[in-house]
Amino acid sequence: MTPMPNADITGIDTHAHIFRRDLPMVAGRRYSPDYDATVEQYLAHLDACGLSHGVLIQPSFLGTDNHYMVAALQRFPERLRGVAVVDAQISDGELDELAAAGVVGIRLNLIGKLLEDYTGPAWSGLFRRLVRRGWQVEIQRGFADLALVVPAILESGVTVVIDHFGLPAASVQLDDPQHAPFFDLLGQAPVWIKLSAAYRSQSDLARARAIEARLREACGGVGRFLWGSDWPNTQFESQTRYDEQFALLEALLPDPEERRRVLVDNPATLFGFAHA
Repeated sequence: MTPMPNADITGIDTHAHIFRRDLPMVAGRRYSPDYDATVEQYLAHLDACGLSHGVLIQPSFLGTDNHYMVAALQRFPERLRGVAVVDAQISDGELDELAAAGVVGIRLNLIGKLLEDYTGPAWSGLFRRLVRRGWQVEIQRGFADLALVVPAILESGVTVVIDHFGLPAASVQLDDPQHAPFFDLLGQAPVWIKLSAAYRSQSDLARARAIEARLREACGGVGRFLWGSDWPNTQFESQTRYDEQFALLEALLPDPEERRRVLVDNPATLFGFAHA
């Protein structure tokens, strides 16, 4: 895994999934794909939009079997990094193997799940091991619950990334005082936000702009914003395309310098593409 200077990076998509429909899938999953989403298809989308690099996120329906994603990382180490799904009891040796392949974090997809005690010994121990590796923890959970989850994870010192604008449902009023604890969290340096998958919150462009503006205010600018396509947009495949998701970012961030920070500078450092 060889870091590269930012000059070699034209843009980084920090959230995409690859899979095959014939791979073993976990029991109790919320979704089962009936098509394949290959790394070759994904790289073609990057190329079409003039983007140089991408981050593969382990799909929840594949559980902790990260082999398919890892194989893609090993084939294209110069262009890709990965975020895995793991058990809290994963061994250091297994973490080292994932790191050697280009994995730089883990994901907690908490949609529809009971919240665990993330300050308990199993999870806090894992998070501390991630800190030593310079990894991150990505969280997908509904907006209203983020203030319940994130502080416990931050206690370990690990960097936290929040997926999909924080998933603020259409009913969420951004100025409601009950959401103040979440916005206060964003004043903490280790918390990053992905401007991705606005459609998962039923957000049109106007709503996405309002959410981005409130997040920007809380974060003090765009210095901890990232962008992701969420390709292949599972469960919304018929409603959007890769180029439409890229166009949404351009509409949200019309200033070229801000867009470069979100597409290049921020993710290059966070995901290990840039020189230290």
